[in-house]
Parts: sequence; structure tokens; C-alpha cells
Amino acid sequence: MGVIKAVVFDWAGTMVDFGCQAPVEALIEAFAAEGVALSGEDARRDMGRAKRDHVAALLAWPKVAQAWAEAKGSAPTEVDVERVYRALEPLMAQAAARFSDLIPGAAAVASTLRAQGVRVGSGTGYTRQMMNGILGRAQAQGYSPEVVICAGETPSGRPSPLMLWQALVTLDAWPAQLCVKVDDAEVGIEEGRAAGCWSVGVAASGNGVGLSLEAFQALDDGERRARVERAAQSLRTAGAHLVIDTVADLPTGLVEIERRIASGQRPADG
Repeated sequence: MGVIKAVVFDWAGTMVDFGCQAPVEALIEAFAAEGVALSGEDARRDMGRAKRDHVAALLAWPKVAQAWAEAKGSAPTEVDVERVYRALEPLMAQAAARFSDLIPGAAAVASTLRAQGVRVGSGTGYTRQMMNGILGRAQAQGYSPEVVICAGETPSGRPSPLMLWQALVTLDAWPAQLCVKVDDAEVGIEEGRAAGCWSVGVAASGNGVGLSLEAFQALDDGERRARVERAAQSLRTAGAHLVIDTVADLPTGLVEIERRIASGQRPADG
């Protein structure tokens, strides 16, 4: 890369945890303890947000709010949001550690970028506690970004640009229009756009398809393409400048972004 200053990666669904399984498992368990049954599809709503915000959004969603009222006899309150979130924290930490395998190609892409002089950072909707079981395992597999910004470490989380800006400040990477955000969740794409960066969506390995690597590979070709395209379209609608299947495809995407930069385009142009 001759122009791009930094790439900031999301974690689950982008660099680790193919299919973004950990948050789904933990959310279903936390809500089940309250007598409320979440489906996997329910749990995937608002994925990518800070987990407290995710819980709050689920409890504000009419479907879950009604199920909560039926189970509890009253509508959910802020006290309930806080209680579910506190129960979720250790469940998330445990699940995140179990689903900490790197997505194929992740370590090689990050290593190549750093060898080319591109700064490599990361941000996540997980808290620092939730990340503790991931960071060492990721490093052992060959991935150790220069900075990790976690949920709760900025006044606002995604889709605000603050986490991404904090990563760029720490990396001393500017201007933002020469930096790239890579994320599998719509809210992460919105974060990148709000920060003034190029936003690259990850479709196949992320929340939009929502399958483990093994389950994804077991699909027939037609079903696999259809699921990936649905996820890709959702990321485009959120504002992704480019959509790739997995992080392994990022080098080709960055070549396209550098071509656009060389032609005078900026992230705000479209």
C-alpha cells in the first residue's frame, strides 16, 4: 500500500469467530435466565453495538418487550437492562474465548499490511473484560493489532465515530480519508462512514450470514451465494464502499480503494 495509512478491523465476524457465534450464544443464555426465549435471529439484531446498547435495543424491540412483559408482568425498564447486561458480561467473556479462532487469512493480511507500513488497529463492541480471553489466543495465532479499543472506552459507542477516531489517534494515522474500517456489521460500516474513513463490509464470515465456517462450507453453491449476497446488500445499504467475502479478500479491496483515491475520490463521495 502506497497511500493508505491505517486499517482498523472489527473483531467477531471479521477477524475471529466465523459467523459471529459468541454473542448469539451468550445473549440467548442471558435472556433465557429471565424466562425470555430469544431465537438466533433475534439475538443478531443490532449486532456490533456495545453489548449494553445491544441489550437495551433488544428490550426496546416490541417482540422482545412483549415477551418480557408476558414473562415478568410488566414492561422492561432501565433496571432490567442493567441486570441482563451484568449477567451477560461473564457469559460473553466465556463464549468469546470459546469462539476465538482466527478467520482464515486474518493473520496473514494483518502481517502483510504492517510489513507494507500500514498501521493496524482494532475496535469492538465487546468490553475489555470480554476481550481478555480473545487477545492472547489471537496473538498465539499470529494476530496482534497495535491498538484495541473496546466498548465503554469512549463516551459513545457505534455507530458514533469515537472508537474509530480513538484508534486512529493512537496510531497517529491521518487524514481519515486515507484510512479504512473493516467490519461485518452494519453499525460498524456506519461508524466508518461517520469517521470519514473508507468502509469495507465483510459478508460471508459475519453476522449477516451467521454460520460457522463448517456450516457455511457445507452449503451448496447456490445457497451459499444467495446468503452472502443478502448479507452484502445489507452492508451496501448501510454505506459500505466495498463488500468482500472474508478478510482474506481485503488486499484486492484495498487495491480498489487506492485506485479510487488516486482518481480523486473521497469516502464522502459515495
